[in-house]
Amino acid sequence: MSIKRISVWTLSLSGIVIVGIALYTLIQEPEFGYTPSLDQVLNVDRRPVERTSGNGISPVSHEEQEIEVTPRLLEMGRKAFYEETFGNEVFFTDIMGQMDGPINFVSIGKAVGKLRGKGTSNLQIELSDDVTVGGQTFKRGTLIDTGIDVPKGSYRPLGIVTKVTREGLKAGMTCAACHATVDNRTGKVIEGAPNSDLNAGLLMAFATNSAAYFRHTDVNPEEIAQLKKHLDRLDGSEAKEKVLPDVKQFEDAVDRTLMSWPAGNFDSTIDLEANPAQIPDSFTFGDFPYGWSGFASAGPFHGLSTFNNNVHATNSDTLTTADQSEALFGIDTDVYYGTVLQNAANKRYRYTGGNQRPSDFFKAIDPTPGVPGVVQAVPAPTFPKGSVVSPDALIVSDPGDQINEKNNAEAAWQNSLKPPRTWKDAERVRQGRDVFARAGCIRCHAGETLTNNTVISAVEIGTQPSRAKALQKLPKTFADPKMWDKNARAPVDSKAEVLRVPTDHIPSAERRLAYAQDGVGGYKVPSLVGLHVTAPYLHDGGVAAGPQAVEWTEDEGYIPRIREELGLTGTVLKGRSPDVENSLAALVDRGIRREVVRNNRASDRLATSNVTGAGHAYWVDSEAGFTPEEQKALVEYLMSLDGS
Repeated sequence: MSIKRISVWTLSLSGIVIVGIALYTLIQEPEFGYTPSLDQVLNVDRRPVERTSGNGISPVSHEEQEIEVTPRLLEMGRKAFYEETFGNEVFFTDIMGQMDGPINFVSIGKAVGKLRGKGTSNLQIELSDDVTVGGQTFKRGTLIDTGIDVPKGSYRPLGIVTKVTREGLKAGMTCAACHATVDNRTGKVIEGAPNSDLNAGLLMAFATNSAAYFRHTDVNPEEIAQLKKHLDRLDGSEAKEKVLPDVKQFEDAVDRTLMSWPAGNFDSTIDLEANPAQIPDSFTFGDFPYGWSGFASAGPFHGLSTFNNNVHATNSDTLTTADQSEALFGIDTDVYYGTVLQNAANKRYRYTGGNQRPSDFFKAIDPTPGVPGVVQAVPAPTFPKGSVVSPDALIVSDPGDQINEKNNAEAAWQNSLKPPRTWKDAERVRQGRDVFARAGCIRCHAGETLTNNTVISAVEIGTQPSRAKALQKLPKTFADPKMWDKNARAPVDSKAEVLRVPTDHIPSAERRLAYAQDGVGGYKVPSLVGLHVTAPYLHDGGVAAGPQAVEWTEDEGYIPRIREELGLTGTVLKGRSPDVENSLAALVDRGIRREVVRNNRASDRLATSNVTGAGHAYWVDSEAGFTPEEQKALVEYLMSLDGS
């Protein structure tokens, strides 16, 4: 065969391969996520898991309704934790424009490449141009602290999944973005530890349509200067004129609030108030009820599956509550749809007015018809009403999967997680445990996982009253809780059996507190396991102290040393990681905490996001009758709680 014929044949074969790859991409739309191998994980020790778990659904006594916790289910849960988006890349990429701003595929790729495999817990991205976001101007060349984690030896960040589609690249988010982190000493992944430096607010503010996330801020579209886009009379009615907010003014207002969130905080509430809470850990065994208010207490795995579902069904797509906007926010449904979609990044999803209502426009282009929003989900049996087992009446499930299967799988796997082992002085731990008991801490933080599994009134605990009331309106949309039979598959069909979800085991007073039905609300007593990897502390993450902020002396115990390092103003807001021991000292010493709260309250940024570090006034200090030695022993005991 001649060289010429070989070249022609080679070129032809190359062309066939290229066409084949193109066709595969068009048809399959492959996804690229990252799940670390176990040799890349720092905390490989696991809790033994029970063989079965009650499904949380009546009749729980029937064997066929039990969830069998198998190696396959645990592996499914781990993979879902790292790689499952339930299609939220449509919201984050096409609607919100997360990858259309200064933080995008190119800038992330360049930043990861510069690591040369070293790994980091805080991917720094260099801005290629000047940009003004939320009234703040960032100059070209500025390094932005994103808090995105990249494990050692990897060229893919944790928790970001890239999907190749016919419309181009899209990025979705998984649980690992918030609930796993990289240990900077080893470069390994700590599974279940909160990503305490994830700059979620800033990352979203840099999106081109971050206004789509307005319901998690204190910005109401009906209170912003408005650009007249008539939405009334489209159906011939004489309804009150409806208008959408001015795009730029509304975007700027939302960005200002998002940028007030401290790194490590995220606002999962939908009450049009700025109430970001600290990202929780996923060391979930025995730590029920779930959520900062304990709202997730019904359903499989003591409500953990409900909590996992809420992350994707509510927080990953603001369109899921569009049809409930009148009841929840007092915002007209069409105004809500129009506000979210009028500046969508992808023209397919961008509402531009005309003779079509925003709600009708969305229904015409909805990629998941039959359920609200754009994530992959099935309607709960109570749809369109929510319930305590599905607050927004949706259950995220990929087509073909058993309904709720991946939420259950993640719950089973999370319950197996333990934080990394930490050094222990047996005598010091014994002494600290004794102080813990004598100080009365054990009244709430009891048992193996150091929680009594209750919700305490915000009046008693003394923390942010605004956040405690955040879920107050949700029960207005609730029905009696029901769920599909665990063997039903998505999409749900008319033959699927509907079962009642029991709630008799949940004290009614705690249910009222979790949803602020007493007008006040409450906070769930968290487990203390893993405190050595979860600083800063309290529900708002406001109790923080830097590495030089505090010192311990034999005569005075813990005392302030460098006061400028006390509070989030001296740590997180300056890109400085809180010191575990010093932050725990600030938690239990009233003198140090007083200065922490004072510094936090001096920040306009923290005032916007309702973060102070106040509350939980239970002291172990000299005023409470404890010696410096006892105070230090307590702090060292708290740092030793690794679940072993």
